[in-house]
Amino acid sequence: MNARSGSSSRFPWRPCLGVFAVALAVRLFFLTLIPTDMLHPSTDWELDAIAMSLVTEGQFANPYIEPTGPTAHLAPIPPLILALIFKIFGITMVGGIAGWLFRMVAQSAIWGLLPWIGQRTGLGWKAGLTGGLAGALWPQFLAHGEALAAVLMGLLAMAMLRRWDSIRKGNADRPAFAPRPVSSLLLGAAFGISFHVQPVFLVVLLGYLAVEVWRRADRARWGSAATVLLGAFLLSIPWGVRNYRTFDAVFFVRSNLGLELRMGNHEGATANISDPHFNDRPPHPRTHASEAQRIREVGEVPYMRESRREALDWIRSHPSDFARLTAKRIRYFWLGPVDDPITAVAFLALAALAAVGAVLALRRLPAAGSAALLIPLLTYPLIYYLVPWQHRYRFPIEWILFLLAGAALWSLSGPGDTRSERSAQPQ
Repeated sequence: MNARSGSSSRFPWRPCLGVFAVALAVRLFFLTLIPTDMLHPSTDWELDAIAMSLVTEGQFANPYIEPTGPTAHLAPIPPLILALIFKIFGITMVGGIAGWLFRMVAQSAIWGLLPWIGQRTGLGWKAGLTGGLAGALWPQFLAHGEALAAVLMGLLAMAMLRRWDSIRKGNADRPAFAPRPVSSLLLGAAFGISFHVQPVFLVVLLGYLAVEVWRRADRARWGSAATVLLGAFLLSIPWGVRNYRTFDAVFFVRSNLGLELRMGNHEGATANISDPHFNDRPPHPRTHASEAQRIREVGEVPYMRESRREALDWIRSHPSDFARLTAKRIRYFWLGPVDDPITAVAFLALAALAAVGAVLALRRLPAAGSAALLIPLLTYPLIYYLVPWQHRYRFPIEWILFLLAGAALWSLSGPGDTRSERSAQPQ
């Protein structure tokens, strides 16, 4: 397999559009099954609540069960997009349906991109077609910006691959080539935008740059990586300034990490937030008026710091319980709710096939292609091992599992299928 030869092929329009159409059709069908009260904009949901506040009050505020004022509980871009939808269509049933449609189009888009991503990485468009169709039939409820984050993750992974394809080592016949500062700055800016959809992308970027610095031997590698980080930093300044002016505090994009840590690490906590035995003590301001009142009294950031201290104190005093919960959360992240037999079979099958595909990627792909896919799998989940599990958390990287599973299926179907498909690219 050769990532460069794959990248020179034409864009596989037909497979991409076909997968997108299937995915969207499946989601439109499920839209008809959603209860009416869930379609209408409601302050019962953090995303809707902030978007409604933006439209009615002009403030990025009030994500909890009662009004608490300005917030940084969510990253800004998903609520801003939903607020624009509400501004156009109104805070009505039509606006609510339009918001759902936007999320469903974004969900469908990542599956539609898989044939191209498979072709681009060297796994092959057929692997992407297979994984994309399987993902198209795997609908799930996404509460915040996970679908948009998935699309960004796919595009950014391919941007990193293109960057790495452009880098070459120097020799006697040709000079070394490193990315130009402008391209590094723009790549960093793209990641900076992605932070405002999903802040965890910072860990992915650091993983990508660590691999790049380790693999490159030229002296310019450090400056090139620093330029990418500079671009990301510059795009993060406006929201950071807003947060500093609003809360008189410095933090990275979102304020709620302490709260999520506390919800996952306390006496009686369980690893799965959907567990019927999940202990919601200490309470959450989304569901408990007393906690929202506490935020009004002390402020959102002091409340989150207090929650973080409670969580860390419990972790320090209960290291074995924390280790047990963390192990369970890792299991849930990759294997799903193993106590639900039907769902467990699907999760286990996907995990097994993706593992086979990961081995194939490491053995057959150039280092750039395998790193572009595997680095997010290693880095993105790290923070989610510390908080209660929800399936939606892994959606931004779930497409990688389906792509690798598709590659595994094509490899198992017969020798040479994945490699020979480059000679028969779709138009």
